[in-house]
Amino acid sequence: MKKKVISMLLVATTAATMFAGCGKEAGTTGANGTESAGAAVDAGDEGKIINIYCWNDEFRTRVEAVYDKVESTSDDGTITYLTDGCEIHWIVNPNQDGVYQDKLDQALLNQADAAADDKVDIFLSETDYVFKYTDKDADVAMPLADLGIDVDKDLADQYDFTKTTASDSDGVQRGSTWQACPGVLAYRRDIAIDAFGTDDPVEIEAKFKDWATAKESAEELKAAGYYTFASYADTFRLYGNSISQSWVEAGSTTVTVDQQIMNWINDSKEWKDAGYFDPTVKGQWNDDWNKAMGSESKVFAFLFPAWGIDFTMKPNWDGENGAWAVTNPPLEYNWGGSYVHAATGTDNIAHAKDIILQLTANEDNLKKISETTSDFTNDKSAMAELAQRDTFESDMLGTQNPFAYFAPVAEGIKIAPLSAYDQGCVELIQNSFSDYFQGEVDFDKAKANFETAIMERYPDITEVVWPE
Repeated sequence: MKKKVISMLLVATTAATMFAGCGKEAGTTGANGTESAGAAVDAGDEGKIINIYCWNDEFRTRVEAVYDKVESTSDDGTITYLTDGCEIHWIVNPNQDGVYQDKLDQALLNQADAAADDKVDIFLSETDYVFKYTDKDADVAMPLADLGIDVDKDLADQYDFTKTTASDSDGVQRGSTWQACPGVLAYRRDIAIDAFGTDDPVEIEAKFKDWATAKESAEELKAAGYYTFASYADTFRLYGNSISQSWVEAGSTTVTVDQQIMNWINDSKEWKDAGYFDPTVKGQWNDDWNKAMGSESKVFAFLFPAWGIDFTMKPNWDGENGAWAVTNPPLEYNWGGSYVHAATGTDNIAHAKDIILQLTANEDNLKKISETTSDFTNDKSAMAELAQRDTFESDMLGTQNPFAYFAPVAEGIKIAPLSAYDQGCVELIQNSFSDYFQGEVDFDKAKANFETAIMERYPDITEVVWPE
């Protein structure tokens, strides 16, 4: 686990934080005209290379779409040229198996001694591990106030749960996001009509209003020759978002498996044995799972937030436009969220501030992102406005307005207690019990496999406690 190692950066980077790149130790006027404490720097004093660490091209495409200083991007997508002569260099590593974090952690460890053009300036994190990077002792993500951002005014219209997620244990916000990720049930209209006689979202919602009712509907789908979901992994977030305690409490070396995770294990085994999942699909983010979103698939539904529909379903769908619809799922949930951080020690404070504000706090920009990508963005006023539209054009959803479903969920989301170990726990519990669902190992062996895997991933973990 890199958390302890990163915490050692505090000593190495504190001296560099405020003065890298000719920064001035002074207040700065925020976007709202108010004085904010923290570092300020003129764009002319900054480095010419802005290094942004991320795991795919999603943030780059958002920057290209709305950041007013973008001039062009190289054909290979690695460099974005700005009108002020600066260049954004995109350092991309895959998120799976902790690769992205390993590469980012190493760069942050070298931050204090790195040449100006090699420093990490901005980096992204996900909800599953944002807590690791907002840790106040690690101090690798700058407080937004030190960029000159007044979070109470500049970010006043963001959803509260996103601001809480991006804050450290003292409530100091150290990141911001353009996304809010309330989840829905996305379903095939043609399968709904064949199995249920209707594709009306209100009627489909009633058939999936809770897990007991969903199980009855799964039987109807099975009788008609369909699978309800592609895999047991598809339902995980609904359970995982409703845990009552953190996987690892602050200062602890014990992983505690919440009862809701056990409910997912028990229900998944029952659904798998009953034939409600596609038996060819094991987990997510693999070829079989992608194919389950195609027109030849017999899978009825997927559980996704807006980014899943745009980034995951859309590339895998090969049928007619408007073939899918959305409605409310059995449990409210949030899945994901990409948080933007200014790295401690950056020599591009003014650019970091500008990018964060334009990408996560500008209502017009956020509305544009939603209108062009169907992404549900982090502005309550903009999303409320979009939710009131009678129709919303989408390749996947036709004229259905998904924001009418996204917006109410987002208002009520309560983030489950976070820990720095969340990504590993979430990935490895699913990996370990996949063999159990498939009948390849028994329950006790799956538990033992998880315990071994989590301690290998995080050597400081000493035990795993299961519900009685």
